[in-house]
Amino acid sequence: MRPLAFVIAAALALTAVTGAAAETYPSHPVTMIVPYPAGGPTDTLARILAEHMKTSLGQPIIIENVSGAGGSIGVARVARAAPDGYTLSIGHWNTHVVLGATMNLSFDVLRDFEPIAMIADTPIWMVARKDLPPKNLIELIAWLKQQNGKATAGTVGVGGASDVTGAFFQQVTGTEFQFVPYRGSAPLNQDLVAGHIDLNLGMVAASYPLVESHQIKAYAMMTKARWHGARDVPTMEEDGVPGLYATFWHALWAPKGTPPEIIARLNGAVVAALADPTVRERFADQGQDIPPRAQQTPEALHAHQRAEIEKWWPIIKKAGIRSQ
Repeated sequence: MRPLAFVIAAALALTAVTGAAAETYPSHPVTMIVPYPAGGPTDTLARILAEHMKTSLGQPIIIENVSGAGGSIGVARVARAAPDGYTLSIGHWNTHVVLGATMNLSFDVLRDFEPIAMIADTPIWMVARKDLPPKNLIELIAWLKQQNGKATAGTVGVGGASDVTGAFFQQVTGTEFQFVPYRGSAPLNQDLVAGHIDLNLGMVAASYPLVESHQIKAYAMMTKARWHGARDVPTMEEDGVPGLYATFWHALWAPKGTPPEIIARLNGAVVAALADPTVRERFADQGQDIPPRAQQTPEALHAHQRAEIEKWWPIIKKAGIRSQ
C-alpha cells in the first residue's frame, strides 16, 4: 500500500495541475457542437453567442454541426468528450429533456453534463402553410377532423419535441394528422413555405421571420398569455384548448467532470454576451427571449432541466412516443 503522505502529495499535485489548467483556460479554440444542420434556429443562436464569447474568452469558438438521430448524435459527441472545457453542447428542451424519454441513448441527459447557462427561451406555436383554409384554431380543429388523418405536420426528427407537442395536441383536440420528419427546421420550413406540408407545432424562433414576412401563418401559441413578439396571435386557451403549455428553451452544457473554475469562466462569458445590447437585439429578431439574470446560472439551469424532465417524461411515456 502506498504511504499516506505519497497519496496526499499526489492528490495535491493533481489539484494544482487542474487549477493551473483552469487558470490558463482557454489556451486554444473551443468547439461548440450544434446537433442540427446549419441554418436552423439552434445554429443561428450558437453563432451569435460564439461571436461574443470569443471576445470574453480570448479564443475563437468553432461551430461544428453534427446532425442526425433527432440531435442525439451531436449531444453524444459532447458526452464522450474530454471534460476540459474545449467541447461544448448547445442544446434545448428536445435534446436534453425529450430525447431522454423517447430514445435509448448512450448518455444520460441530466447526469452526463455540467450545466453552464440557459441562453434563450421561445414559445411553441401552431403555424401552417399560408393558403390553408381555416381562419382560426377552432376552424383548424374542425378542418383537421374533416381530413380523416390525411393532413400533414412537419417534425424535426422522429420522437422529437414537435412529435411530443403534436401528439399532445391530438389527444386534447381529438384530431389526427400525419407526422413528416425532417433533419432540421430549415428544410421543414422550406417545405412549409412551398406548401408541401400543412402544419408545424414548433418553436417561434424557427418560423417567426416567415410569419412576419407572410410566407406562412400562425394560428395559436402554447403559452398562458399572449407573447410580446406577436400579440395578434391568440393562445390556445383563448381559442378553447386549455392546458397546452410549452416553451422551447436553449442552453449550454459541458461534459460531466469539467472543473468548476472552467464552468464559471464559460458562464461568465455567456452572461456577458446575453447582456450585450447587440446580442439581445439579434436574439429578439429570431423570436428568442433572454432569461432573467437569476436564471442564467448553472444551478438554475440544472433545476429547470430536472423540473422539465419530471413534467414531460410521464406525458411522453403515457402517449407511447418513441423514436425509431
